[in-house]
Amino acid sequence: MENKQKGTTMVVNGKAPIQLQKILFATDFSTASETAFGYALAVARHYDSQLFVAHVIRPDAYQMLPPENLPGVLGQIRHYAEQEMTNLLVSGRLRDIPHEILLEQGQLWPVLSSMIEKHSIDLIVAGTRGRTGAQKMLLGSAAEEIFRLAQCPVMTVGPGIAGRAPQEEEFHRIIYPTDFTPASERAAAYALSLAQEHQAHLTLLHVVRDADDVSPANLSRIREFFVKRLEKMIPEETSLWCEPEFAVGFGVPADVVLEIAKSQQADLIVLGVRGVAAFPGHLPPATAYKIACQSPCPVLTVRA
Repeated sequence: MENKQKGTTMVVNGKAPIQLQKILFATDFSTASETAFGYALAVARHYDSQLFVAHVIRPDAYQMLPPENLPGVLGQIRHYAEQEMTNLLVSGRLRDIPHEILLEQGQLWPVLSSMIEKHSIDLIVAGTRGRTGAQKMLLGSAAEEIFRLAQCPVMTVGPGIAGRAPQEEEFHRIIYPTDFTPASERAAAYALSLAQEHQAHLTLLHVVRDADDVSPANLSRIREFFVKRLEKMIPEETSLWCEPEFAVGFGVPADVVLEIAKSQQADLIVLGVRGVAAFPGHLPPATAYKIACQSPCPVLTVRA
């Protein structure tokens, strides 16, 4: 097993290397994106990565306009985006980081997907405004669309982290929730690898639903059963900075994960997510999306 303290590749238990050589930061120039930018910079510096700063001019910004007004408005929208990109460049925050600006027009996912494939992206970093309810029904969620469809991991930075982006990437406490399904298996490799890389405390967590009517004695047996399952997820040859913690919670998975993340002052949640062939949008908040929106720390989603 190879473990690099600072570099671009992490190898976990002889499996395929986890690489963070190329990072794509997707921005819409919002406050949420500003916070996410801090994390993108910190991760890029830690792993000596190349950073692609990407913005997509989406049709929903102009599709309701009369055709005769379209050229002028499109020109204004593009000028605004170019100015915002220029502001990022002249701010000096990208100093010493190899970087490239990507500015394109079209539907969000097809454009991003093309960028990811063209530049062999290893990680996407994006902010989310945490839309729920009527807002999500009307506008959808760009962040959820990205992490449901992207083959590479996605670090989502939610509104609960506004203004707290690090100067350096510091993941001291990592939480890995798992439901033992294939969707969570690939995420386990990232959780273990990041814990090794950052010498972090790692908590493996399983949440049991619908246990309200279970007796205390049976709750204890259930907890013991799942703790043993969690323990088996750590290969014997894995070398971690400290003993991992194995936790079993009862209740609504998203609520339990968020509660533990807050109580432990977690720096990162690593979460396996189920992919979809085509993102329908406008769905009720799923577990992963709820965690990403309300988390007190970034959430790294890894698609099965």
